[in-house]
Amino acid sequence: MFSPALLSYVSLMSVTPGPNNLMLAASGGNFGFRRSIPHLLGISIGHGIQVFIVGILLAWVMASINTARPILGVIGCAYLLWLSWKIWKAASPEGKEAAKPMSFLAAALFQWVNPKAWVMVLNTVILFLPAGQNNIIAVISLAALCALINLPCICIWAWLGDALRQHLLVPARLKLFNGTMAVMMAITALFLLQGELNILV
Repeated sequence: MFSPALLSYVSLMSVTPGPNNLMLAASGGNFGFRRSIPHLLGISIGHGIQVFIVGILLAWVMASINTARPILGVIGCAYLLWLSWKIWKAASPEGKEAAKPMSFLAAALFQWVNPKAWVMVLNTVILFLPAGQNNIIAVISLAALCALINLPCICIWAWLGDALRQHLLVPARLKLFNGTMAVMMAITALFLLQGELNILV
C-alpha cells in the first residue's frame, strides 16, 4: 500500500497553498501553534475520513467497472499537470484574521466543501487504492496513511504562520517556492501517468 509516489503525492498536495493552508497560516500567526491544534487535527482526521468514505464508494464502483480505473488515473494525472502549472503561476497567499481559531469539527467538515481536498481525495483513491484490493482493510489503511502523511505537512503552515506568509510575499522567494512545488508535482504526475499507461497497454 505505502509507496514513494503516495508519500510524494499526498505530501505535495498537503503542503502546497490552498484553502486549508492559508487558514492555518492565518491561525498560526494570530493564535499560535498550540491554539491551532484542533484546526490541524480536524483537517487531517477529516481528510482521512473523507478518503475512507470516498474509497469505500469508489472501491465498490471499481469492483464493477475496473476497466475505468486506468482511464480515470490518466485524467487524474492530467489534472496534476494542470495543477502544476497553476502552482507555478500562483499568487501570494493571503489569510483573513478570525476572532478565534477554527474548531476541530469545523475544520473536518470544511474538507467536504474544499475543492482542493476533493481533487486530492479522488485522485488518491483512484491512483493508490490497489487494484484487486477493494476491501475495507485496504481502504482503512489508505485513509490512515493519508491522515498521517497530511498532518506534518499542514503543521508547517501553522508553525510558520505570518512569517511564512511574509516570506512568500517577496516575489523572488514566492517564485522559487512555487517553481519547486510545481516541478515536483509535475514529476509525480508523470511518474504516475507512466504507471497508468502501462496498465492500459
